[in-house]
Amino acid sequence: MNLDELTYKINGCAMKVHNTLGNGFQELIYQRCLAIELERAGISFQREQSHTIYYDGIDVGTRRADFIIEDSVVVELKALINLEDVHLAQAKNYVVAYDKPIGLLINFGSTSLQFKKVFNPKYSSKILKSNNQIILKSNNPTNPDSDK
Repeated sequence: MNLDELTYKINGCAMKVHNTLGNGFQELIYQRCLAIELERAGISFQREQSHTIYYDGIDVGTRRADFIIEDSVVVELKALINLEDVHLAQAKNYVVAYDKPIGLLINFGSTSLQFKKVFNPKYSSKILKSNNQIILKSNNPTNPDSDK
């Protein structure tokens, strides 16, 4: 499954949760419900995976992304009336810190579900947009079909 298909499926799972619950719950409730929907969809994920943050090579603490999906997509959830630039910055920082090509910021707090897709600049030259599909270009010249 390419990244575009994967993010589409993740968004579909989030829509199911939002359509069922609506807005107004705490983020943790949406996180638990999204985990149920991801499992039902057969999408592998890790929840609340800790990651060490370094400053100039020095360990300065850890952060936890809400989801790492298929070892490719960082998903950060919010339950706010409106997303602000600081939330988008957080999602972008997680994508870089976790070294994943793409991230999704999903807000359940609004009356309509909100999605923002963010890209890791490190992978920007490796992500190709073709026929409205996002494909991660191979780093392996001997096996161009490999994404490792």
